[in-house]
Amino acid sequence: MEKRQLRIALAGNPNSGKTTIFNNLTGTRQKVGNWPGVTVEKKEGDIHKFGHDIKIIDLPGTYSLTPFSIEEIVARDFILDENPDVVIDIIDASNLERNLYLANQLRELDCKVIFALNMADVARSRGFKIDARKLSELLGVPVVFTVGNKNEGLDDLLKTAIELAASPLEIPEERRVRYSHDIEAAIREMRDYIDSRDGVTLSYDPRWTAVKLLEGDKIIKDRIREKMADQSEKILEKAEQLRGQLSKRLDDEPEIVMTDERYGFIAGIIKEVMSTSTRQRVDISRNIDLVLTNRFLGFPIFIFFIWAMFQITFTLGVYPMEWIDAGVGYLSAFFEYVLPDSVLKDLIIDGVIAGVGSIAIFLPNILLLFFCIALFEDTGYMARAAFLMDKIMHLIGLHGKSFIPMLMGFGCNVPAIIATRSLESRKDRILTILITPFMSCSARLPVYIVLAGTFFAAHAGTVIFMIYLFGIAVAIVSGRLFRTALLKGEDAPFVMELPPYRVPMMKNLLIHMWDRSKMFLKKMGGIILVGSIVIWVLSSYPQHIQYSKDYDAQIEQVKQSYDDKISRSDAVKAARLQQEQSARIETLASAKEAERAEKSYIGRIGKFIEPVFEPIGIDWRGSVALLTGFVAKEIVVSTMGVLYAAEGDAESDALRNALQESGMTALSALSMMIFVLLYVPCLATLGAIGRETGSMKWTFFNLGYTTAVAWGMSFVVYQGGRLLGF
Repeated sequence: MEKRQLRIALAGNPNSGKTTIFNNLTGTRQKVGNWPGVTVEKKEGDIHKFGHDIKIIDLPGTYSLTPFSIEEIVARDFILDENPDVVIDIIDASNLERNLYLANQLRELDCKVIFALNMADVARSRGFKIDARKLSELLGVPVVFTVGNKNEGLDDLLKTAIELAASPLEIPEERRVRYSHDIEAAIREMRDYIDSRDGVTLSYDPRWTAVKLLEGDKIIKDRIREKMADQSEKILEKAEQLRGQLSKRLDDEPEIVMTDERYGFIAGIIKEVMSTSTRQRVDISRNIDLVLTNRFLGFPIFIFFIWAMFQITFTLGVYPMEWIDAGVGYLSAFFEYVLPDSVLKDLIIDGVIAGVGSIAIFLPNILLLFFCIALFEDTGYMARAAFLMDKIMHLIGLHGKSFIPMLMGFGCNVPAIIATRSLESRKDRILTILITPFMSCSARLPVYIVLAGTFFAAHAGTVIFMIYLFGIAVAIVSGRLFRTALLKGEDAPFVMELPPYRVPMMKNLLIHMWDRSKMFLKKMGGIILVGSIVIWVLSSYPQHIQYSKDYDAQIEQVKQSYDDKISRSDAVKAARLQQEQSARIETLASAKEAERAEKSYIGRIGKFIEPVFEPIGIDWRGSVALLTGFVAKEIVVSTMGVLYAAEGDAESDALRNALQESGMTALSALSMMIFVLLYVPCLATLGAIGRETGSMKWTFFNLGYTTAVAWGMSFVVYQGGRLLGF
């Protein structure tokens, strides 16, 4: 059987050495003419090399495949419509960044691509050192060094092209260019819409078509009108609708934002694969990065930003917290006044308002935390934080890209675990999933604010910041352990995308903040409300219990005793006696309430599990609060609001006073915060772990491991602190 002639297309920027390579490959065997219908020179050459007949096509030099010029249209149409066996992108290695834009666009096409790093000698003379092997791994395409004017590397280039042409077309995951969340969502929606149209068939890759429609590509629009006359208008209307939504959301044209994100991807590649001893041209983002990603300054600045985030969350949140706290108090007083004494009244005041109200006051802190996270993301700093953490993440066999889901875990662990889908290696995904729950989510923040605000008031923000850092440290140590014992394997290659810095829009920040905070509000109206009612029922029943002493008789005796003394005393002495009377009555009432709570159903549960938590300094009430926290961490505070707060008062001051009077110390409060930080976040997180790992084995392993680590670390903190005299 006669061998089919291979067709290899040469693409590249002008002045990249493409024509030199074409001439050296084809020699005098060239045909020169014009491309059909356009006055652009067309060059072809037929050669026989390594047992194959090969046609080399020299495409017009172009900086991109965006159809603005005739050259760009010709180059792109040939690749899309003529389907060459292999496309070789000739890259000027001495000007790598500029050339990688076209290379990145070629990666988006479902075709076989090779990158030829040409002018390698010029790049070396200018002090550039390029890691071709790593570049190949990161981009998912073969990379070959060449020096076209010296015929160096051209045989290797042809051999690679022949091997690639003979292999099946399998696009590795690294080839899939990823954009920001909003753009990816629009691409999926556009692609699904096209797929749902009956009778629609495209010769182009559906994802690439969706990208081009969102970019407003005129040529693709015309092709759709030609090939899909019946469905074209609906498809184009959908594309314009999504473009409009993106423009409003991003405050810029989608094609401009996507271009910026491609350049951000390129900036990440440059940092990973190239080192230089010469001064490079820099833009504003580069100038900022000279400081923010500096090997000495970058990490301390990152730590400062995280510390500032928690200081802002705690200090600025105090004022609206006080307003909500007062509102909860007024609401409680209102129902106290209008409702007659009944079980329903107790349920509303001591159950619903005390439980949900104790959580509602932390809404400002949650909003501020999500606002700061959105600020990091929208400015482009989140990617820099991951870049800074890259070396640390390598200690556990991961890379900086894995730190992005972990950072998202500061908001909520569930979407953070889902975000691990962006990681190419399954082992990397599982490892990241297993350590992400140690990242302190926003649901734990109310617990920290209550305990740190009560026992570390002057340094509450710093204590909370240290708690978060401790979670990161435990995650890193655990990751190293898992990589060594359970998930052995080499680090997967990746590109640390560094998008250009952008001035964030307040509208977008508020939208992102609100979108994430809605989950917190839904929990307040759902699981926290139900949980608070259940806790109230368990703490209120049985109503008729046998007390160890007759508290009512003792209270009445104190009243009579002091009333007699007060009636026989002058005004000054009477006032002092009244204060003593109130204090003694309050002590007896508190003792009665404490015994009633201990003998309630929830008290019996607490006493049963108290021996487990006693070595880490937590009493039965704290034990019950931690137990309910397995459902959702917010319920920890609502449980404390019901169990600790005097007479069910939901106001934060009453809860803090009750905590101080309960016998809890600063050391036991710190131990409890450590436990809340480290044990499994919530049932929703366990569900996400099961779905994303596809295995209940990992789910139960994570449940057992996080709980064991939480108890062990709390034990070390509490018992170690006692030994040191704290």
